[in-house]
Amino acid sequence: MDERTRLVPGARSRCCAWPAWCCKKREASSRTVWVGRPTLQPFPPNVIRNQKYSMFTFLPLVLFNQFKFFLNLYFLVMACSQFIPQLRIGYLYTYWGPLGFVISVTMIREAIDDIRRWQRDREVNSTRYSKLTERGWVSVTSSQLKVGDIVEVGKGVRAPADLVLLRTTETTGACFIRTDQLDGETDWKMRLAVTTMQRLGREEELLETQSSVYAEKPQKDIHSFIGKLSLEDGEESLGIENTIWCGAVVASGTATGLVIYTGMECRAAMNNSQPRSKVGLIDEELNSITKVLFLATVALSVIMVVLKGFDGPWYIYMFRFLLLFSYLIPISLRVNLDMGKIFYSWAIGRDKDIPGCQARSTTIPEELGRISYLLSDKTGTLTMNVMVFKKLHLGAAAYSDDTFDEIHSLVSGEYQEGRRVAKEKG
Repeated sequence: MDERTRLVPGARSRCCAWPAWCCKKREASSRTVWVGRPTLQPFPPNVIRNQKYSMFTFLPLVLFNQFKFFLNLYFLVMACSQFIPQLRIGYLYTYWGPLGFVISVTMIREAIDDIRRWQRDREVNSTRYSKLTERGWVSVTSSQLKVGDIVEVGKGVRAPADLVLLRTTETTGACFIRTDQLDGETDWKMRLAVTTMQRLGREEELLETQSSVYAEKPQKDIHSFIGKLSLEDGEESLGIENTIWCGAVVASGTATGLVIYTGMECRAAMNNSQPRSKVGLIDEELNSITKVLFLATVALSVIMVVLKGFDGPWYIYMFRFLLLFSYLIPISLRVNLDMGKIFYSWAIGRDKDIPGCQARSTTIPEELGRISYLLSDKTGTLTMNVMVFKKLHLGAAAYSDDTFDEIHSLVSGEYQEGRRVAKEKG
């Protein structure tokens, strides 16, 4: 036994256990957050990352996703066969050139999409917010926020993390938010500040309250929350009406909140799936057509070997015929499709008939032209909540566009300069 291990009890068990501890994923748990104070527990950084690749995984993942297609895999086998002298029927560049060009176009397209995702993430992570400290309000980026920080979110600004609403500029303590990025709803939802904190005279007094917030462990449900605020003189329960989730927009006033969840523990991040490589219907159809053409080339190769005879190394002749007939499969079609997708995505972002529309991915933009059915849960999604006047019923009378002048005359007779005219009783 090693001398150092013998002197320190349990040293061997700790040394053997540290790799498992490093590789083990930290489980989310409930937490007690002190208002305005840094926490000792390690929490995820408040960083949004929607990238599909990294510097090390880009090349292997792109190659793996491309050679899952039978078309690319077929030409890869054909190109590799040219290194065998008995099967070589031409120059290497006649097979490796088209295949390399196809893969290069796809890699450039994937790189451009991932760079755009990185740019959008950097823009969100570098958004600046006001954070309350002992020195007063300081400006920090969204990625610098931590659990326990007190942050101010202005009107029309998205919340950078999951917050417990402490104070608002409204005297009633109410605040309205929009959660279109969470549940797709554009209507306003009311949130209420913590009553005890709303009664304070200034925001700076939040640091002097010696208060803490207990929050349940992170979960996906955006419609529930269990927590409590502990003060020196009592406790106050917290619910969903006291929270502002990450991504929600403050629609009225200015909200001051306590950060309780950051990064991947936010409700919005937990409900997002990992980015994956999408395959369109055209790619699947092209893959199926390629298999049919491959079977046709195999059949032609068998017919040619039968006509020639099975004397000698007939299997080598069959493979050489297969190489010759491989030109029946148009590899250039894949290049044309990729170039068309890039141009289609570029045209969508510059179409004057749909201003503000932006194609986030150049992988499946052609799918928009193949939509057969559009399912909607309510008419407001389709009509943009714009209502057109058709007819008005008042008791037994009905008025439409043709008789709307009668309504105008009746209303004008009752009001004058914005005030109702008092009529003398006979």
